[in-house]
Amino acid sequence: MSAMELREPDHVDEAVSGPAKAVRRFGRTPGFAQRVGLLLVITILVLFFGSARSAFYSQQLSVFPLLRDIATLTVVGLAQLAVLSIGHMNLAVGRMAAFSAMFMGLAYQDWHLPLYAGLLVGLLAGAAIGALTGWIITVTGVNSFVVTLAMDFVLLGLVSLVYSQFTTAAAFTAKPAGMDQLRNLSLGDLCAGQVCGSPAVPQLMLFALAAMGIVGYLYSRTRVGRELLLVGSNVTAAQLSGIPASRRIVTAHAMSGALAALAGFMLAVTAGSFTADIGGDFMIPSFLGPVLGGTLLAGGAVSVVGTLLGTSLVQVIRQGLTMMGIGLESLNIYLGVILLVALSTDRVRDAISTRRTVASS
Repeated sequence: MSAMELREPDHVDEAVSGPAKAVRRFGRTPGFAQRVGLLLVITILVLFFGSARSAFYSQQLSVFPLLRDIATLTVVGLAQLAVLSIGHMNLAVGRMAAFSAMFMGLAYQDWHLPLYAGLLVGLLAGAAIGALTGWIITVTGVNSFVVTLAMDFVLLGLVSLVYSQFTTAAAFTAKPAGMDQLRNLSLGDLCAGQVCGSPAVPQLMLFALAAMGIVGYLYSRTRVGRELLLVGSNVTAAQLSGIPASRRIVTAHAMSGALAALAGFMLAVTAGSFTADIGGDFMIPSFLGPVLGGTLLAGGAVSVVGTLLGTSLVQVIRQGLTMMGIGLESLNIYLGVILLVALSTDRVRDAISTRRTVASS
């Protein structure tokens, strides 16, 4: 099993035994064939769009911005993956990105912090608002759908109020040193003229790869990650096994908020400023990437590499259809159909797995 495609494992720890073993979801892990299938579809679509529009292969006009969008939305997908792993969802992922970006804008414009110090401030703000959301869920017992939807409205009003009070053009336009380089330069520009990376791969891709590495390591190599998956598999069994389920719920939502903050930073770098509408289009892509990649809506299994592939598939389709002259309305219809198919596939996979488990017992 790949370290990046994980389910709740067969041996969580010595402390995880008894009732937990009765709810194991064997056969639920996204498989190698599924990832190869996604990669094959992406390859076919790239060849198709490239043959239909040669500009699709242009490094500066098409490939560079495409990979930059994939990098940002992969991080958005990881933010949703963090809560999906415990069977929750985060409908406020976009507002959390805007909330965190607001703190970054304040850090750069009013506090005059350097680039990465401001990023750290935003990550802490994202983790804090995510942790608060998780705490509310555990204390009230209200479904994550309702709590995160309410949080979305709260943050919408709060962010708009702060921007109206502290900015004159509804944006923090201060640019710390290094911000323009992150937006415009590729990996090939890191070595001062020496060839060490593709000129078509943006430097922002490094943030996505780092996030993937950290999230993959968390779920594959740490007790916390394994406990998150067990909570997603069956929260009652997790509690009976001695796992602090409430703390793990707070942990998952804090991680979701921090990853949303990173995505907000990446989008602000791409746009060149920190605005109140950052993250406004994050919600649907946040589900498309992980669900297409094999992460289960019911919790208990995640796929980090699958999130990258699912996001890439959606963005290749978006880029290709846009270059072929498909209007925004039609494009949204296609993306909605893709999401519906992805959700239906998840339910079918769940039903098949359940039947196999019953048949084998």
